[in-house]
Amino acid sequence: DQPVVLGVTLLAAFFIVVANLVVDLLYAVIDPRVRY
Repeated sequence: DQPVVLGVTLLAAFFIVVANLVVDLLYAVIDPRVRY
């Protein structure tokens, strides 16, 4: 099932990107010394 594998892969990649973004934002809030 190619479409299923592709969908799961895209979903996982999207979830990882969102999780990284959330962690970055939370880390910036928790540790004010971090500046972008």
